[in-house]
Amino acid sequence: MTENALVWRTDSELTKEEIEARNLSVVAAHFHNETPDTVEQAIALYGDTISWEVPTRGVVYRNRTDVLNAYRGIFRTLKYRAVTPLRRFSTDRYVFDDQIVHVTVVGNEMDNFKYPIGSELSVRLSHLFELKDGKIIREIAYEVWRKEGTPENFDVIPNDAVTTNF
Repeated sequence: MTENALVWRTDSELTKEEIEARNLSVVAAHFHNETPDTVEQAIALYGDTISWEVPTRGVVYRNRTDVLNAYRGIFRTLKYRAVTPLRRFSTDRYVFDDQIVHVTVVGNEMDNFKYPIGSELSVRLSHLFELKDGKIIREIAYEVWRKEGTPENFDVIPNDAVTTNF
């Protein structure tokens, strides 16, 4: 069965393994489209109801319009320099993703973000996605912000991790 055929079927029509594969595919497509030019495609992967949460910044959005505006604010606030995916795995309901992102702050349009323009930062960014019937219904982003070059900016990186530089 093709991946696209899985997307349009409900969880009850699929095996646990098919649901897990579909969930991984949906999250991969979501991240792939987290760009200024294709963010609407990332938002299209949300279910009819969405909870988008960033606990460390006290942010919770509950509709696609607010999430879309938050992403646009991120794009105007941060310039991505590098991303290192560390691990991603799925269950039949959740996908966990863990990565390290290196950014430069170029604006100030992120809610409850305390770093000034010009800051060079590393963020340990872990996501927990909850999915139902091939759609993301909850996205929780756990952000651990650290200034580059400080002692707390340290991560154990798996040997097979690949960094993409921008």
